[in-house]
Amino acid sequence: MSGKTILVTGAAKRLGSAIARELHATGANLMLHYRQASAAAEALASELNAIRPASAACRQADLLDILALPLLIADTVARFGRLDALVNNASSFFPTPLGAIDLSSWDDLVGSNLKAPLFLTQAAAPQLIAARGAVVNITDIHAERPLAGYPLYCAAKAGLLGLTRALAIELAPQVRVNAVAPGPILWPDSGAFDDAARHDIVAHTLLQRAGSPRDVAGAVRYLLTEADYVTGQVINVDGGRTAHL
Repeated sequence: MSGKTILVTGAAKRLGSAIARELHATGANLMLHYRQASAAAEALASELNAIRPASAACRQADLLDILALPLLIADTVARFGRLDALVNNASSFFPTPLGAIDLSSWDDLVGSNLKAPLFLTQAAAPQLIAARGAVVNITDIHAERPLAGYPLYCAAKAGLLGLTRALAIELAPQVRVNAVAPGPILWPDSGAFDDAARHDIVAHTLLQRAGSPRDVAGAVRYLLTEADYVTGQVINVDGGRTAHL
């Protein structure tokens, strides 16, 4: 990936930062998108630039502002001269019990998990086609096997999974579009899952342990750098949990 450019959304923390570090190690230049975590994004950019000068930059954007998404693509190209890959990682996650779902929750969950990836990929398409590049969407194992109490989040991720396959058709043969679906990798910062719930989830994986962000980052790297004959697919990085949910 030396000399190529990758845009990673939600890159400042958690899975996004692990993905960014993994892809930077391939030799790629990175545009690190963030919404609010400016300090974390700047720190990550400084860390990567210390390894390879002028190889990383930050860009703030609210992905729910659809009209601003082409500017994110334009700024990436202006900074690095090209765009070869897009990782749609940014995501909102919170429970929406049936009977309490409102339009604000709809706009946030569907906006971040489905609407933004669609419109950002659409804005990036000309650059990706010219580069014969690739897109990786970060979905969720609960896109196919819903999690109780999270119907709207699960529906949004199911939409992203369907969008992954649809965009693979729309952008073929120049651009490959795939997805990585994490299982129990990082627990939510909100503390939504107590120790008992975490134990039960991990116990339901075939490997009997939680994964690490590097597991997801490695799958993203594979899809971008080695999977030249793979498109329209999803890799479940879940310790085998979906094998017997």
